Amino acid sequence: MKSKRTSVMLGALCLAAAGLALHTQFASAETTLQRIQRTGEVRIGYANEAPFAYTTPDGKVTGESPEISRKVFEKLGAKKVDAVLTEWGSLIPGLRAGRFDVIAAGMYITPERCKQVAFADPQYQIQDTLLVTKGNPKNLHSFADIAKQPDLKLAVMAGAVEVANSRDAGVKDTQLLQVPDTTAQLQAVRTRRADAAAGTALTMKGLAAKDAGQVETVSFFKDDPKHTGYGALAFRPEDTDLRDAVNKQLHQWLGTPDHLATVGPFGFDKSNLTTKTAAEICGQ
Repeated sequence: MKSKRTSVMLGALCLAAAGLALHTQFASAETTLQRIQRTGEVRIGYANEAPFAYTTPDGKVTGESPEISRKVFEKLGAKKVDAVLTEWGSLIPGLRAGRFDVIAAGMYITPERCKQVAFADPQYQIQDTLLVTKGNPKNLHSFADIAKQPDLKLAVMAGAVEVANSRDAGVKDTQLLQVPDTTAQLQAVRTRRADAAAGTALTMKGLAAKDAGQVETVSFFKDDPKHTGYGALAFRPEDTDLRDAVNKQLHQWLGTPDHLATVGPFGFDKSNLTTKTAAEICGQ
């Protein structure tokens, strides 16, 4: 009788173990898209860089990319968008490590980054400019102008495309002051630790507005057209189904009155729309 009871118990344990294994197998097979649709929650990673993604003084995460994310993921069934603040240079490692599901930081698509993440098609195009001290005393209008004067320093965000773009124009590594965020860029120019800071036109104009008495953006910036930035949401390489679902929603929505009203407060308009695809830019 005892032996029979033991056999029954062992059988039940085996069935339970088999059920648990089957449940684990199904759970591990669930894609990020399926989890988002099942839970109604998505996690976005961002770095503080207005107007693309930033935290307001009252603690709200906003900007062009988080607001686009809220609209698009709502269409995919996500009612809650959690935001994870990350330094710019740690966004891709954080995504790949699973700290969040998507980078929503206005990240430019570049061939090098395409080897590490799966980009959605771009939601905007934009050019760079320089932030300089008031009056532009060094008469800087290009990266090449900085390269010609080896004693000059250029403040760039670590991991941003301006690092490579300035190098392309001949700026030496010894001239680059790599900092973690745009606040540090502004401070570097204010305190004369850097003669200029480089970033997107909208970002640099936003920084200039914070201290119009000391800094300004250059009136004309000459740059290689190939340095035009195309910003997009980024996903883990294995999450192509999520990327494709987002692309479908973006293609239907970008350029509509609702889209333009969503990004308008951050300085974006029809001139920032592009027909370029991530595949085209990744293949360059």
